Amino acid sequence: MAQVEATTERVIAADAEAVFDALADYSGTRPKLLSEHFSEYEVREGGDGAGTLVHWKLQATSKRVRDCLLEVSEPTDGELVEKDRNSSMVTTWRVTPAGEGKSRVVVTSVWNGAGGIGGFFERTFAPKGLGRIYDTLLANLAEHTEK
Repeated sequence: MAQVEATTERVIAADAEAVFDALADYSGTRPKLLSEHFSEYEVREGGDGAGTLVHWKLQATSKRVRDCLLEVSEPTDGELVEKDRNSSMVTTWRVTPAGEGKSRVVVTSVWNGAGGIGGFFERTFAPKGLGRIYDTLLANLAEHTEK
């Protein structure tokens, strides 16, 4: 099994602290940022950053649906880590200042991919598909925080 990685980033015209706070607000802001690829969103514990337990289903393709139960931690300032209890997937959100009144958001997901020919297709196409999903989420985050 090879590790699969998908990374997307965006510069947002808003203060890094405000952007991070919006991302970490799982009970209020985060559900508003999600695209149609997410369903059954539910905060099960916490709701603000570290200590949050959140559930959703992620439909990356018409046939591929991931049931995610994510534990959220904040290992360093400006960083959210979502570890899926149902798979090997770990998603890390990093928000850093990017000049006056701007921030850079980088989201990276890694997981253990399948072997064989299925794994080849997963490593080839999954990062692009997940990248498009995250790009939509980051565009929604920008729209929300750039007001």
